[in-house]
Amino acid sequence: MATPETEARLLAVGRAGTAAHVERIVRGWRRVDRQAEARETAQQHAGRGLHVSEDGDGMVVLRGRLTPEVGALLLRALDAARDTLYRKERAERAAPGVADPPENLPTRAQQQADALALLAESALHHGLDPGAPGERYQVVVHVDAPALADPDQPGQSALEDGARVSPETSRRLACDAGRVVMRHEPDGRVVEIGARTRTIPPALRRVLQHRDRGCRFPGCGVRVAEGHHLRHWAQGGPTTLANLALLCRRHHRAVHEEGYQVQRLPDGALHFSRPDGRPLPDVPAPAAVPADPVHALRARHEALGLRLHPRTACPGWLGERLDLGWAIDVLHPAAAGPGRPAKASGAGPPPLSA
Repeated sequence: MATPETEARLLAVGRAGTAAHVERIVRGWRRVDRQAEARETAQQHAGRGLHVSEDGDGMVVLRGRLTPEVGALLLRALDAARDTLYRKERAERAAPGVADPPENLPTRAQQQADALALLAESALHHGLDPGAPGERYQVVVHVDAPALADPDQPGQSALEDGARVSPETSRRLACDAGRVVMRHEPDGRVVEIGARTRTIPPALRRVLQHRDRGCRFPGCGVRVAEGHHLRHWAQGGPTTLANLALLCRRHHRAVHEEGYQVQRLPDGALHFSRPDGRPLPDVPAPAAVPADPVHALRARHEALGLRLHPRTACPGWLGERLDLGWAIDVLHPAAAGPGRPAKASGAGPPPLSA
């Protein structure tokens, strides 16, 4: 709410008063500005919008404008989702010799896209509209059986609107999904439709969730996860607890489309390896802690020019009662009523009490 004309005075109030003082002054200031603020808020609300379109290559393009509070909510949600997805990478980068090469790390834009996907997945997982039929929110993929069993075989693999996806993507989606088998004549005419079934029955899904407690990819643990067939059911793999593992959406993609591998060892443990065959450590090495962390922290503060002492966060308030009306009357340029002289912009900050 500060302007170049009022910033110095408001900053002086912020330094002299407590957090409660500043909060009350801000609320009072906002009441003075309520008409202008209401007009601005109405304009922002009317200008909100989100445009979703499909690019020529099938990619979905988003462009939008959000009101400040909704935008802040989205940014916080993206930060939380990105932190959940990429906590492992940050821990690995802190340990020399463990992290992937920099060129393999997702860019921030790619991380934002992954975070948005996790938000959408989490929203649908927890149910946006419990009274709506589940099919309303489903993504439908049509894939031919030969392509599903072997990605190198020819065959259809496309979304319901015709956008093509890779057979390996279809294999990933089919790991834990509803399945309807259709039989077609050579001319494409449907001659038989089977009943809808789940690739992982609900009872087995509950046991799997209880056992794995989230994504099993090393260092992840995201709770919203998908069931992964270690040997795909389209290749004859059984839908049993021993042949299943939970993976979050990002790491499920890593196993299917990015070349990461996972297998269950004879003792029941899962072994993950990178696309080049190197084993993936179960837990990243912890970051090194300085021998004298207090001295290291103080040295870092000095390098940044920070001088912290016991009274750094203490206000200059001496316990007087805040006279809010008088404070706003002195601070706000528009507070001077008719016939009253306007306050000089160069005047010092007002006291916090009458």
